Amino acid sequence: MATTSRRLTTGLTASIVSVQSHSVNRPQSISLIRRNHINPRLSLITPSSKRWIIEAVPPARYWDGSDDGVKPEVKKPGVCGYAIGGNEIEGSSSGHVIDAEHVKIAEIVIWAAATAALGVGNRVMYKLALIPLKQYPFFLAQLSTFGYVVVYYTILYFRYRTGSVTDAMLSVPKTPFLVVGILEALAAAAGMAAAANLSGPSTTVLSQTFLVWQIFFSIIFLGRRYSVNQLLGCTLVAVGVIVSVASGSGAAHSLKEAGIFWILLMVLSFLLQGADTVLKEVIFIDSQKRLKGASLDLFIVNSYGSAFQAICIALLLPFLSKLWGIPFNQLGSYLKDGAVCFLNIGTITTGCDGAPLLPLLFVIVNIGYNIALLRLLKISSAVVSCLASTVSVPIAVFLFTMPLPYLGVASSLPQGFMAGTVILVLGMILYSWTPQGANPSHTDTVIPSPPPT
Repeated sequence: MATTSRRLTTGLTASIVSVQSHSVNRPQSISLIRRNHINPRLSLITPSSKRWIIEAVPPARYWDGSDDGVKPEVKKPGVCGYAIGGNEIEGSSSGHVIDAEHVKIAEIVIWAAATAALGVGNRVMYKLALIPLKQYPFFLAQLSTFGYVVVYYTILYFRYRTGSVTDAMLSVPKTPFLVVGILEALAAAAGMAAAANLSGPSTTVLSQTFLVWQIFFSIIFLGRRYSVNQLLGCTLVAVGVIVSVASGSGAAHSLKEAGIFWILLMVLSFLLQGADTVLKEVIFIDSQKRLKGASLDLFIVNSYGSAFQAICIALLLPFLSKLWGIPFNQLGSYLKDGAVCFLNIGTITTGCDGAPLLPLLFVIVNIGYNIALLRLLKISSAVVSCLASTVSVPIAVFLFTMPLPYLGVASSLPQGFMAGTVILVLGMILYSWTPQGANPSHTDTVIPSPPPT
């Protein structure tokens, strides 16, 4: 009696090859024998039997949606593959993939909204914090820089004690964080020098080059490809901000009067910030591979990055103090007087009304903004974090027209504010719109990231 066998494979499979390939976990099989009894007197065919082997194959690893540049050739969860002989039949199951995508999109939207809101608060509170410390802006900058180190490392310590941060996370290479600190310190130094010689509207206009640098570096170092509607959407966002802020404020005239050196130096500052943000995204992608799929904690990036930035700032203090017009030999007394004004203690302080409340609120909001920005960068990309921050610019301009405390007379809206806002919103919609039939593997399917200032 002849016996023939066929194999019936069930489970979540990528392909027949992946199921039949040799692996550590061999599939368990159950043999079912089906015998066909044929009357030999009626046929010359020998009685035969057929055997099916049913294998229970473990689910194949599926792609978690992380943008690490390599997508395994596997099917998405929720699709069942059945192989009978040499043919494969696919059947759609419950929409787990769709639900996961909706959850991820919802999370991105929530953190983008939080980043935009905190970005507005960051810009407004920075202006308010400078009211009591208008004579000591350099002190406020150093307070923020070195204060972040204390705050971030304190949070990191408690997260380590609770187990949220592991020893494996802390053992990741520190060289990228050193580069982050150097880039942020140099960006701050170049920005300070240029801002001292440029008007506020001019700085806002030039800051829109940040989005261009982020797209450029993400294409070069992350291999991302953007569709035409995404590039056009980013362009409209930048144009909308320029129109809303520059209309009626003389930004074009200010740029014409400013020297080309200071303009290029400000552009260099945003180039360094764009490279810094993309580098942080590279750190997240690389650490996920090193930690075998685990996600690197945000406060490790913030803590080490801020620490190296503070060290670089300390080394650049002679240069930075000169930018603010403070002789280096008088830097100690300047910082002392700034601390007295910040604490607002005694009767010898004049013009320090609002301290220390306003400066502390600025530091708190700025820390929250940086955390939200880094979280958005982690779950999306270096180009959604910039759009979310860019949206905060016209909103902050509008809030400055309100009767905010300590600001005195409110300013008026630029003439083209509404037109610029409409252009900005159209740019956001165009960037987020994906044409039907577009290939997501060649585009950055999540939205872009903003300067942490």
